Amino acid sequence: MRLAPWLGGAVLACAFGLGGGEAFAGNQKEEALSDSVRLALANAIADARPPRPTFRTEQARARYQGWLDAMSGRLAKRMPDVQTRTEFLETVWYESTRAGLDPALVLGLIQVESAYRKYAISIAGARGYMQVMPFWTRVIGDGDRRRLFHMQTNLRYGCAILRMYIDMERGDLYLALGRYNGSRGKPKYPNAVLAAWKKWEFTPATNARAQGSPASTERVGSIAANPA
Repeated sequence: MRLAPWLGGAVLACAFGLGGGEAFAGNQKEEALSDSVRLALANAIADARPPRPTFRTEQARARYQGWLDAMSGRLAKRMPDVQTRTEFLETVWYESTRAGLDPALVLGLIQVESAYRKYAISIAGARGYMQVMPFWTRVIGDGDRRRLFHMQTNLRYGCAILRMYIDMERGDLYLALGRYNGSRGKPKYPNAVLAAWKKWEFTPATNARAQGSPASTERVGSIAANPA
């Protein structure tokens, strides 16, 4: 595969992790979507607000800060630069929460899909942290596949697409993860993500009930992806 010059030192992450790290090639399939589903996804992607959560209580803010500190420590070896790591985690938390997903699930999926490589490209052509297939930029975006290497754009696409697949599978995460990877019904990929998910779970020091609502972030509405 020939990499475009503007990619510079981009990393080519193949199905079994080129250059070390565990990675599976993303390969979402282009499916017929109803107009309402396509519109819901397009609106979710087009929202350009920065990943800046607002908190209803100081307890909620403290819980978020505890999560951020804990995840930063776990991710330090993979992302040594503090600013890059902080921005990445802030965006993961914002986009996953906005889509109604557990941030630990999203971190686990990224671990399996790209091993946290921003410029990962799979053999199938999937790009970035969440290995988003370029056809999605045509179906629900502006057609600029280069933007899949932009951190927030990639995470927003990935979270919105995963949310859609979960809704398509009526909450069956095993099947939704398989669909995300293009391997629906096969156990290897879902099992890998579910195992990685456990490594990123966060338990606050105090009782969760005392923490209040975690934040005021707008959840992407349920995207019941019925084929057109």
